[in-house]
Amino acid sequence: MTPEERAQRCADTMWATDEASQALGMRIVYIAPGAATLTMQVRKHMLNGHGICHGGMIFTLADSAFAFACNTYNQITVAQQNQITYLAPGKADEVLTATATETARQGRSGTYDVTVTGADGRQIALFRGLSRTITGTHFDEDPT
Repeated sequence: MTPEERAQRCADTMWATDEASQALGMRIVYIAPGAATLTMQVRKHMLNGHGICHGGMIFTLADSAFAFACNTYNQITVAQQNQITYLAPGKADEVLTATATETARQGRSGTYDVTVTGADGRQIALFRGLSRTITGTHFDEDPT
């Protein structure tokens, strides 16, 4: 199995039970070892009292992209710490894109940067996620 096939199979396995991301209308548009891109359309129920996308929704999109990126090696990996900086508002009905990239992976720890952009390419938020690999795999790779 190639690394790309492994990453895709991990994403497919996780997506099958990721009801939170699915319920928010997210879509995986790219997956590769240590990388993922997800999109989400800002719907009316995602708007805050200022009429812009609620920060928690933007965080959730970024966190989901982070989760898919750090789980591409067939090792169960969870978030250890996350932070986000909001740069611009997300607008009603626009599609936001979260692009996650692995910046470091050593032992059981990983660092991933996620950029959330608006439909016009402007930066909406910058997110950094620290991951920790725990016991388990997404699927059995044992050929026997």
